Amino acid sequence: MTTSPDMVIIIIDLVLLTLLCLTAFAIMLVRHLFAVVALTGAFSLLSAGLLVTLDAVDVAFTEAAVGAGISTVLMLGTLALTKRREATKPKLSPIGLMIIFLTGATLIYATPDMPKFGAADSPGLMHIVPDYIEGSKNDIAVPNIVTAILASYRGYDTLGEVAVIFTAGMGVIILLGRRREDEYGYSEDNAAFPLHPEGSDNTTGKDKS
Repeated sequence: MTTSPDMVIIIIDLVLLTLLCLTAFAIMLVRHLFAVVALTGAFSLLSAGLLVTLDAVDVAFTEAAVGAGISTVLMLGTLALTKRREATKPKLSPIGLMIIFLTGATLIYATPDMPKFGAADSPGLMHIVPDYIEGSKNDIAVPNIVTAILASYRGYDTLGEVAVIFTAGMGVIILLGRRREDEYGYSEDNAAFPLHPEGSDNTTGKDKS
């Protein structure tokens, strides 16, 4: 008995969705921040894989580069200034959980009203896509339709994404540039020279006395 390609894609989607749910629950339960960062990167990679099965390769590439790449590096840089574990165990809010479940139930309830994936009579394929194809050729003169959409039709959205990444990177650089109190009790005055005891000359390492 042979398995159809559609059935294989459905099985892959179900496996990826299951792994996404397990990763999300692990992120909520783990208290070690380094493990949380690693799990967040894994979540982004799984999301990228799921987007590939949905034929959204450009979005999957962005998710892998930004979510699993840049975001992970920024969070690891932030961990250099913080502790590896959460100071206090967070408390679950019943109201927050209720809002999350209601939002999820609403999205699931609205899912059947969406057009079937890949259906030729879906509104997007009948109206938006033909305009993009014709406009990319006649108006923008870019042979790659995906590039034309990202750089022209969605230019402001792409600019906003770049601005968010730039702002996050600048925030981490500012945090890394600030002096903080060392874990072993050094003050901010000599945190840059932790090998020299207090009262010594930071420039030469010799006691002022």
